[in-house]
Amino acid sequence: MEVVIVPDAKSGGELIAEAMAGLLRRKPDALLGVATGSTPLPVYQALKAKVGAGEADASRARICQLDEYVGLPAGHPESYRSVVLREVVEPLGLGEGSFMGPDGSAADVQGACEAYDQALSDAGGVDLQLLGIGTDGHIGFNEPCSSLASRTRIKTLTEQTRVDNARFFDGDIEQVPHHVITQGIGTILEARHLVLLATGEGKADAVAATVEGPVAAVVPASALQLHQHATVVVDEAAASKLKLADYFRHAYVNKPDWQGI
Repeated sequence: MEVVIVPDAKSGGELIAEAMAGLLRRKPDALLGVATGSTPLPVYQALKAKVGAGEADASRARICQLDEYVGLPAGHPESYRSVVLREVVEPLGLGEGSFMGPDGSAADVQGACEAYDQALSDAGGVDLQLLGIGTDGHIGFNEPCSSLASRTRIKTLTEQTRVDNARFFDGDIEQVPHHVITQGIGTILEARHLVLLATGEGKADAVAATVEGPVAAVVPASALQLHQHATVVVDEAAASKLKLADYFRHAYVNKPDWQGI
């Protein structure tokens, strides 16, 4: 696992967007897995700017969802399908045909989970999966004590996660669904490159447990330690609890320029 400490969220967004742009130069039809929430917005803004400046060509890129609420009506502005279309797909000039995600409004939710897991495999797998991290160490919606071998499935959200997400529902926790479809940890680990972005002091404990703690289901993000190409990008505040922060800075400064992240 590589840990990159950046000055702020904007710098982290630029770094990850350049990794995505480089991937698209090597593989124009790459499948990019995206996360929702406020943390990854600087990534999408930076990638849009690169496309607009002619520094990246996303015309053949494919985008896939990490997770989706269960039970929100189709077209609900806070469904993750709507969010990804609004924040990623449309700004990059792509159409809905470039996008894939689970159907959170399906009558057969379990069938929808299995169908999406299979669709990711049929698409050739995710080339780069962007991840956020919850204050409790969850990735996707794999809450603490999720199986490290889990596949795409339905999960019940913790009350803390619902509280954290209420800001997207006018601050009303009663509007936040109790269930989601999420790629499982085993599914996430099949992506060729995992990039976790964390910013702010509120994520510092989760980041430290993920990077320097044991691999344990109680901290789902710690499973990234098992991946052959995982990159954790954190700002100074999110890195504040890392005991090996100085080493991580030294290693990044001295890595070959051509290597990227």
